[in-house]
Amino acid sequence: MYVELAVAVVLGAVLIFVFLKKKQVILRTEDGWWGVSTPIESPADDSIRPFHLEVKQEEIEDLHRRIDQTRPLPALEDSKFSYGFNSNYLQKVVSYWRNEFDWKRQVDKINRYPHFKTKIEGIDVHYVHVKPKNLPEGARGVPLMMVHGWPGSFYEFYGIIPFLTEPSNPDDIAFEVICPSIPGYGFSEAPHKKGFDSVCAARVFHKLMKRLGFSQFYAQGGDWGWLISTNMAQLEPKIVKGLHVNFAPLDKPNLTVTLSMLLGRYFPNLFGFTEHDVKQLFPCMQKLVVNGLKETGYMHIQATKPDTAGRGLNDSPVGLAAYILEKFSTWTDPEFTKLEDGGLERKFSLDDLLTNVMIYWTSGSIISSMRFYKENFGQGLNQPHSKIPVVVPAALAIFPNEVMHTPELWAKQKYRDLVSYTLMARGGHFAAMEEPELLAQDIQRFAKIVENRK
Repeated sequence: MYVELAVAVVLGAVLIFVFLKKKQVILRTEDGWWGVSTPIESPADDSIRPFHLEVKQEEIEDLHRRIDQTRPLPALEDSKFSYGFNSNYLQKVVSYWRNEFDWKRQVDKINRYPHFKTKIEGIDVHYVHVKPKNLPEGARGVPLMMVHGWPGSFYEFYGIIPFLTEPSNPDDIAFEVICPSIPGYGFSEAPHKKGFDSVCAARVFHKLMKRLGFSQFYAQGGDWGWLISTNMAQLEPKIVKGLHVNFAPLDKPNLTVTLSMLLGRYFPNLFGFTEHDVKQLFPCMQKLVVNGLKETGYMHIQATKPDTAGRGLNDSPVGLAAYILEKFSTWTDPEFTKLEDGGLERKFSLDDLLTNVMIYWTSGSIISSMRFYKENFGQGLNQPHSKIPVVVPAALAIFPNEVMHTPELWAKQKYRDLVSYTLMARGGHFAAMEEPELLAQDIQRFAKIVENRK
């Protein structure tokens, strides 16, 4: 009798385990409203309106006046970028911005692709929509939404769009690329009410894709784009065909991860750690704690008092440039802190960097972009989506100079159907802008795997 009871208990436990393992846990969320008025006061409007960025002479004159009134301060001797953006090099950047940077030419470049706005949950959502060329009549590209992060913008994807929409290899997939601006960033209207977090952004972007007529699509992102696109996969796993991310920090450590952190340095093979994993993760105290504290000061400010620091940045173009461009140095390669110019022009042009700054400046969106940190971190780290696995086919591109490293073992704790994990040859946090061709190739490889599963 006891043996039969024991067998029954074991079989029951196995069945429960199998049932729970197969059961899809889906993130649920209710509709929101972020406009100034209430839904009752605002008539329904699902129209899609073309958007064309214009150069306003008064904006340029105001910018130049503010730049002319900046008060420069000499950098400490031999400080390089270790104290933040080097003040001496900043003067060179500002001089270029004031005297040589051609905003009209950059606006023409921005307008090269079609832009649109549409109202969702009470606010205008801006997006770039680029369709592939030279497709057979009646054919449509594979839809791909690409989501930016902070302090980036939709402009991060301008270098990668041609590789995705006009692939040189006839066997490659031609994508139809949609790049929205996160509400509160760039030319998307900022939420007028508290509480707009990554899950809300994911829901809004799902509504955008449905409005554009897509029943299924791929999603891609880094930085906040990683979290928003991950939330999109959690919200509607049957609609997100595949998820590709180039940033995936651990959001909920479990026993497996904890053991790997404690023992992985001594028994790397036990956890599938590569030489790169060991180099990036250990010694843990130095990599995960000390360096983490050094590079997350901005995050503490933005997650607690964004309006205080943001007001100064919204008034000073030079302060805004220093605050934003410092990240394009350190997050591209941590070794750049040892250089007088922060290595900024090794991977980027000043025109592209200042165009991204100008998107923040002309839209006045720095404060609302910073508030996104408070909305996400202000609720604590143990949010519902952190407990829910991603069940759609997923890919992770690991760039060697990314600010946080994620071993494959850790990624699989969240992304249960991780079909591609690639150690990229070079690059850092701003992958689409730094290495557009490499990132496009990895997206291609991943999409082909998913498409062939059919």
